[in-house]
Amino acid sequence: MHVKVVCVGGGPAGLYLAILLKRQNPSHDITVHERNPEGSTYGWGVTYWRGLLDKLQEHDPATARAIEEASVRWSEGVAHVRDLTTRHHGDEGFGIGRPRLLDLLAERARALGVRLEFESEITEPPAGADLVVAADGVHSALRTRHAASFGTRITSGRNHYIWLGTTKVFDAFTFAFTETEHGWIWAYGYACSEVTGTCVVECSPETFTGLGLDRATEADGLALLEKLFADVLDGHPLIGRPGAGWLNFRTLTNRTWHHGNLVLLGDAAHTTHYSIGAGTTLALEDAMCLARALHEHTGLSDALAAYERRRMAELLSVQSAARYSARWYENLPRYIHLPPHRMFALLGQRHSPLLPYVPPQLYYGLDKAAGRLQALHRFKRWLGPRAARALHARSSAHRG
Repeated sequence: MHVKVVCVGGGPAGLYLAILLKRQNPSHDITVHERNPEGSTYGWGVTYWRGLLDKLQEHDPATARAIEEASVRWSEGVAHVRDLTTRHHGDEGFGIGRPRLLDLLAERARALGVRLEFESEITEPPAGADLVVAADGVHSALRTRHAASFGTRITSGRNHYIWLGTTKVFDAFTFAFTETEHGWIWAYGYACSEVTGTCVVECSPETFTGLGLDRATEADGLALLEKLFADVLDGHPLIGRPGAGWLNFRTLTNRTWHHGNLVLLGDAAHTTHYSIGAGTTLALEDAMCLARALHEHTGLSDALAAYERRRMAELLSVQSAARYSARWYENLPRYIHLPPHRMFALLGQRHSPLLPYVPPQLYYGLDKAAGRLQALHRFKRWLGPRAARALHARSSAHRG
């Protein structure tokens, strides 16, 4: 069936949906409208994991290949606390510059016959479209016009953060915690190309005002942050964007994601705290789910309902993890005075709903014990039932 689709917003979600719909049916009439000029985008690098690449490969191998080739990768995490450092091996992670990612998606969309209209702002659902996709971010004009129908709810986080670039190319996903006379301030750093990195800095409101960051000029603010994180940056500068200052993270939810022929995608539908590094992945997965629903259902309302139902269910655990992750950082003094290797272990457990209610040292001990127990169970499964029983019998005899 030939349909006319208008995607509002030229970010990862809108562009990838256009790609998938064109692959499903080249006769679809698909246009992506982006209000900014081509090549102009906010942000620095984005992160993702192997699981996303596997899904991209399944849906469009050409896009998956292009993104992987343009990405840098790491397999370690490192935490700096004052002058102490701990490093751990982990899952393979990937980073790519947001402008590079958008260039690759735009190139692929054009090659498939999608029309891209830059410097084209859409604030009302255009007439004549079978489907209008609001992929225009957390401040979506289309969603805002129908906020009552969508049941939009926005809550602001307590901490302040700023998203910066740097010429420092981190060799691992880096956490740096610096103590000041006004409290702790910390940064998340990761590479996004062979020559650039991303550095997200966060602190409590008390530290923010105590350091004077609420009053500092952009240049003075960057100079102060470079001084506070000098050991991690190795003399490299931090780079801001004009007009892109400190923010409080906005968690956005909607009671429903579709209204008539208008459907929400990516950050226009939901946001998850940046500390779990999943925003771009979730936006691309939204596009996969919507494309699948449109392919499986002939009726538009049935397709949009199926998309909403699946994605809302899939996001429950991620949104819970994001809430607890944000809360971990908002309660940093509870954990920061542990030995660095223990604090880093609990940093990895920050998604746990139990952690806020169990004393950190006790939680660490229980987590270590559970890990040893799991290792024993895996070893027994590897041995097989008969060998495991024999091992247990010998152990019991020795104790007797």
